[in-house]
Amino acid sequence: MTPDALPTKARPDTPALLTVPWRQGLRYGLLGLPLAFVALPLYVLLPNYYARNFAVPLAGLGLLLLGVRLLDALIDPPLGRWADALFARSNATVLLWGGLAALLLGASFAALFFPPERSLPFLWFWAGGCLMLCYAAFSALTILHQSWGALLGGDAVVRSRIVAWREGLGLAGVILASVSPVAFGLPVTVGLLWLALALGWLAWSRAPRPVHRAPPFHAGAKDPAPTRGLALLAPWAVPEFRALLAVFMLNGIATALPATLLLFFVQDRLQAPAEMEAGFLAVYFVAAALALGPCLRAVGRWGLERSWLAGMLLAVAVFAFAAQLGAGDSPAFVVVCALSGAAMAADLALPSALLAGVIARQVDLAPASGSYFGWWNLASKLNLALAAGTALPLLSAFGYSPGSRDPQGLQALTWAYCLLPCALKLLAAGLLYLLLPRRRL
Repeated sequence: MTPDALPTKARPDTPALLTVPWRQGLRYGLLGLPLAFVALPLYVLLPNYYARNFAVPLAGLGLLLLGVRLLDALIDPPLGRWADALFARSNATVLLWGGLAALLLGASFAALFFPPERSLPFLWFWAGGCLMLCYAAFSALTILHQSWGALLGGDAVVRSRIVAWREGLGLAGVILASVSPVAFGLPVTVGLLWLALALGWLAWSRAPRPVHRAPPFHAGAKDPAPTRGLALLAPWAVPEFRALLAVFMLNGIATALPATLLLFFVQDRLQAPAEMEAGFLAVYFVAAALALGPCLRAVGRWGLERSWLAGMLLAVAVFAFAAQLGAGDSPAFVVVCALSGAAMAADLALPSALLAGVIARQVDLAPASGSYFGWWNLASKLNLALAAGTALPLLSAFGYSPGSRDPQGLQALTWAYCLLPCALKLLAAGLLYLLLPRRRL
């Protein structure tokens, strides 16, 4: 048994799954498709849509989006506590509120892209309100879904397969969302989202259910009563969680930097034709989806920690190679996209599986996975904010501007896109290597 494997006897309150048949994996993971589907238009399509169709000033739109996203990140920990309260009642309660969150998500998404008026003052109010509702519903549904998967239990291989079903179908949602607005238009895209949310929730309602029982109380054991009122900051008292979150954030910033700077690198460093940009993204996401299977096989052989380390080191090697590329090297960059996508498969499937193991080993506590995933999702959103908030000002300070062919500016772009992520990945890998034997993630 690998060091991170969870024996069934260690969890008297949640019987662990022994396997994940494809039907069970599909029923649980299908909701990941609409959740990923809705994220791409919100982050990529919305700014351009409002600027071009409604003449909303870019500076004000940027400030609005920044403010709403920061508020969205801050509500994740309270939403995690709310999720714990729902799980303490019953699985049926979780499904009911999950269905209501899905309805709110679909309705606010549609309202956001089809405002009833086009006057500028009204649009500011409308966009801000719809975005807050959309983000809140998205975060609530995501935390409920992630917590459900974590509470299913299982050893390292089972936990990674549960996450892989969710993230693999999420990749399918990203690919569909990147094609649908261009190929079918926004009305059909909204209809597809509604259909995917309905099917995802129905499948989830038939998925394997967590079973919660309070851990047995005996003389000398901690009083289980405080777990019912678990404080918002309780996950931070768990050393394993703090260690894993530190690795997750370092690695997450390293992954978010290339995502933030991809188009700049393709357009200015590689000087690739515009029609190749969609192809690069498609190769990246398809490679990530195809690599999930080998990644899970690696977990069965090496365990979660070593498999994640291998993914980090593969990414370092790939971006070190990408630093050598220049104008006209688009064919070689296809290889970079494929291999970096394969490395991302480990980032998608394994950290959340490790977190599920951390939660499962808190045997003196009733399940409180929502609190953990609330902080986890806050960290994910901070990773994206920190990547954009540090990389873009640094590039400007070192002389890069979009469309520039200045050698110094392009060198700064290469450092930010390739070498800074390598340094952060190596720090994350080193921290994981040093902490895991002691923290037993």
